Amino acid sequence: MEQEQVRVCHVCAGEVAAHMEAWCNWCGNLYHLNSRADLPGEDCGQVWINEEHLALEFACNVCLAPPAEPGTLDDVLDLVEAAAAVGMTPVALEALVEAGQVRYRRTAGGVLLFRRGDLPGGVVQRG
Repeated sequence: MEQEQVRVCHVCAGEVAAHMEAWCNWCGNLYHLNSRADLPGEDCGQVWINEEHLALEFACNVCLAPPAEPGTLDDVLDLVEAAAAVGMTPVALEALVEAGQVRYRRTAGGVLLFRRGDLPGGVVQRG
């Protein structure tokens, strides 16, 4: 008796039904992409028309939005972005700064800047 192999999404690790299959042109992995308007489903990537080649291009969300590399500009957040990344209000995060509990840098214009890894909880991935 032959068992059917379960196909797993590269992005969310969920099972991929036949009407949700898409293969990323960049990494070659399987991801969810709902090809049926009459059936529910969340997309874990995108598809678009490449105007130069007149062909469909498929890409998973991992390839479309890779995690920020430590030490790059994507690793630097202002007060509002940093607060959103850790689920706090800007006022609460600024209070932690004033109490000396969070590393930060203040620009000459007074803007607070944070590195993702220095935030409470060590947020590393881009939001």
